Amino acid sequence: MSHRRHDPTQPGPGFGRAEASAAAPGLPPATSGSPRVAVRAVRLTKTYGTGPATVRALDGITLDLAAGHLTAIMGASGSGKSTLLHCLTGLDTPTSGTVWIGGTEITELDDDTLTRLRRDQIGFVFQSFNLMPTLSAEKNILLPLKLSRRTADRQWFDRITRMLGLADRLDHRPSELSGGQQQRVAVARALITRPEVIVADEPTGALDSAASEDLLTFLRNCVDDLGQTVVIVTHDRHAADFADRVVTLRDGRIADDQWRAVRAGMPTQYAGAAPSTAGASAGSSAGVSAGAGSSAGVAR
Repeated sequence: MSHRRHDPTQPGPGFGRAEASAAAPGLPPATSGSPRVAVRAVRLTKTYGTGPATVRALDGITLDLAAGHLTAIMGASGSGKSTLLHCLTGLDTPTSGTVWIGGTEITELDDDTLTRLRRDQIGFVFQSFNLMPTLSAEKNILLPLKLSRRTADRQWFDRITRMLGLADRLDHRPSELSGGQQQRVAVARALITRPEVIVADEPTGALDSAASEDLLTFLRNCVDDLGQTVVIVTHDRHAADFADRVVTLRDGRIADDQWRAVRAGMPTQYAGAAPSTAGASAGSSAGVSAGAGSSAGVAR
């Protein structure tokens, strides 16, 4: 099956400049220095059930996630944050709307093509680690390359395992590693294919406070030192402190969307703008000013 491609730095198909600006309030204003868009969702809905029992998990969300930044998606239980992450990565199919990874619209892909795209362009980090218990740390990290019959770039492998503090643990099986070390193996596995985006669903949920701090620092370093795009779903406000941008969901809509100045994260010209209007969905007809940011403009 053929699939559509477009320039991800431009508004999605059928979008004029004005409509794109209103529909995606979290994206900084388009300038020559604006970041490339790694993931785009347009008017995304997800419903379960029918009739009076219908549950609307996502309600018309439009969202652009800038490449080379760390975005935290927050919200209470039932807000739609995990559903959004699953739809953005092709783990679930939206009821309506479109999703783009890089320049590829994934909502039109057949199952085999979508599986290959997830394997090659999306790095997953799960709360439960999902490591193969019979494989060493090194073989777990290299597993995505083995499945796609690709040769490992040893220089890249050495770089990420050193950065994650795993160089002396590569021959250990998961049962011989601490929880924090297992999660770092999962991060290395997510990085090994140099994906378009790394997504982490409650990555600190099974870790103690020290291991959580280490993991969040490593994810921040993936952005600052490796230029990766990272998206985390979390209920932990401390985890969100490591993000360049915090998107908060409520009842399947974007309730708040704030850019922050974090170390080498978002350009400073996008920081310190007035916060977006709470309760405004990204797809609302009223729209919200593009490039909304934290009034505090926290610097790390």
